[in-house]
Amino acid sequence: MLANKFDNIGIDGETVGEIAFRRIRTDIIHGYLKPLDRLKLDVLKEKYAVSVSTLREILSRLISEELVVAEGQRGFQVAPISQSGLHDIADLRILLETHALERSLKQGDLNWEGNVVSAHYKLQAVERDLIEGNYAEVEAWVKHDWGFHHATISACNAPALMQTHSSIFDRFLRYHMLVLDFRGQKAAAEHVQLRDLVLARDTDKACALLRRHIQSGVQHILSTGKIP
Repeated sequence: MLANKFDNIGIDGETVGEIAFRRIRTDIIHGYLKPLDRLKLDVLKEKYAVSVSTLREILSRLISEELVVAEGQRGFQVAPISQSGLHDIADLRILLETHALERSLKQGDLNWEGNVVSAHYKLQAVERDLIEGNYAEVEAWVKHDWGFHHATISACNAPALMQTHSSIFDRFLRYHMLVLDFRGQKAAAEHVQLRDLVLARDTDKACALLRRHIQSGVQHILSTGKIP
């Protein structure tokens, strides 16, 4: 389920409300619903085809993930962004992801290695298009960047850790989508290096590279001047 979280197509057994939750959440992460946008229930009801009561439940769930904020009696709005907020989210992502990576490197089997290689192959194909100037692939990059990082830590055998990391990763990606600017060859090269270090089970170097990779992403986002 976590690996498919950006898909808006219903999954067997999902309710209309669960599909709408994922659609609204994805629209916030992708920047279609922008920071501080008012979330008017009558508008959302028509757009996402769910009842007002279901929308209130969805927005309450998104408040718990800090993607939406309540305006008291005035309703709801998309959560704001800030430079300090980005640094905070990046630090938490580093903490969670390096811990999960350490566990995966100790416990991962051959199938896990295959999933890492497969996920990186897909990411690399999209990054190649982006480097060549096809910026229509940015949304595909978001999906496959998540898929690769998720694959590297998927053997950690810690469901609560994975769920928390997934939420934090999305909040970090939201900043990427709001500036809509790919870091280029350097990011792609770091992904290749991370893949190789993961497959070599070199925990110290893999975690050190992951920290630099995330921190470089923060600096790149801030260098665009688009984050207040």
